[in-house]
Amino acid sequence: MALSFLIWCPIVSGLLLFLFPGASSSRTCQNFSLGSALFTLIWSVGLLTQIDLHHSGWQLQEYVPWVQSIGLNYALAIDVISLPLVWLNCLLVMIAIFASRGVKRPRFYFGLLLLLSGGVLGAFLSTNLLLFFLFFELELIPLYLLIAVWGGERRGYAATKFLLYTALSGILMLLAFFACATQFPISFDWQVLHDRALAEPLQLVCLGLLLLSFGIKIPLVPLHTWLPDAHVEASTPISVLLAGILLKLGTYGLLRFGLALFPDAWAVFAPYLAWWAVLSVLYGCFTAITQTDMKKMVAYSSIGHMGYVLLALAAHTPLSVVGAMWQMVSHGIISALLFLLVGTISSKAGTRDLNKLQGLFNPECGLPLTGTLMVLAAMASGGIPGLMGFVAEFLVFRGSFTVFPSATLLCMVGTGLTAVYFLILLDKAFFGRIVEPLPPVSWQDKLPAFVLALVIIGLGLQPSWLSQVWTSADLPLPF
Repeated sequence: MALSFLIWCPIVSGLLLFLFPGASSSRTCQNFSLGSALFTLIWSVGLLTQIDLHHSGWQLQEYVPWVQSIGLNYALAIDVISLPLVWLNCLLVMIAIFASRGVKRPRFYFGLLLLLSGGVLGAFLSTNLLLFFLFFELELIPLYLLIAVWGGERRGYAATKFLLYTALSGILMLLAFFACATQFPISFDWQVLHDRALAEPLQLVCLGLLLLSFGIKIPLVPLHTWLPDAHVEASTPISVLLAGILLKLGTYGLLRFGLALFPDAWAVFAPYLAWWAVLSVLYGCFTAITQTDMKKMVAYSSIGHMGYVLLALAAHTPLSVVGAMWQMVSHGIISALLFLLVGTISSKAGTRDLNKLQGLFNPECGLPLTGTLMVLAAMASGGIPGLMGFVAEFLVFRGSFTVFPSATLLCMVGTGLTAVYFLILLDKAFFGRIVEPLPPVSWQDKLPAFVLALVIIGLGLQPSWLSQVWTSADLPLPF
């Protein structure tokens, strides 16, 4: 029951927070949540002692019949695709909890964060399509409330827009799952559907629905409009989770269900998906260049970088699939660091407007350490060698070029454009003469950023620490 424990530990901890008697202090709720998140992270890393990295199939399988009349079973398993995403979720949830201080209604806030963590873990570990849908919808409710209650001035609009888009995504996904699972005999188990040869017309319909569904979640242009609003209005810890892990549910869904279950249809759609990736990359980059709000710039940067994952999956070569998974993890870490740093600047300077910021590199009265980490994050996002982003983008481009050379070259332009908008951000915000001294950054703000920076540098200099999880199992898995 190792996987069940991993999922239900944060969920039960969140429910216990809701049931605490009386008014609990923010520090007490945060410490309790941190303990739960740290234990979950340690447990997830401990799974390495129970699984075989050289085995490409499902491991630690759990199966309990549930509502068999509709094909819903409690079926969990893990493989080398989901394992790094589980680690990513556990790490970023702990960082988000640590970065949340002095929040109002702390029991409700931290309880929702833990429920969100459990829902995401359940989605990554489900091998029953209906169970995946339930966990996919479970994370929707906490995230909606976290934006609607603790967001900015337009939090109601942003949260409602997020809710409507994600609800539509769930409906399309459910239609696709029913369409492919109701062939006789009825089954929603991933392995059964993987082994079943579906007619190509049915595959085309199912994959089309999934592309729209997960295209909203990733998000891909033009299904992206909910994301900038959600990021701008969400608090910093919620933006960390939104960009760092929740967007990966979309790319994971395409890999796990789209590419694996409908290979014939994927081959038909692949050329169009490659050009859809080009559209998302270039749109995200050019739009980021025009932004004056730092948070919105980073949000559009996420749209562009998630397009690299779609390009790699469209090519679906062994190397590009490894690159897609590298890009998911890399983008999760780098975007989390970027949003943490933007949150620090906003809290100390009182604004995120690039037209009002200057001189933050000033060593005496600015934010020199924050600026140094921002340079590191910008270089990683731009694919500078020696950092985590370079490894991911190199694998994506190298694995995709042989299949879609033109689309790959255009996506590589996005790497250059990434350098452009981050240079604009650094030039406007960190150089020049500072007007007023800023308050110092506390160690509580520095520690999460340091942890993420160390991960970016460590995996950039020694990528084999992560690559061996996938290459030892001889990807692509489990196609």
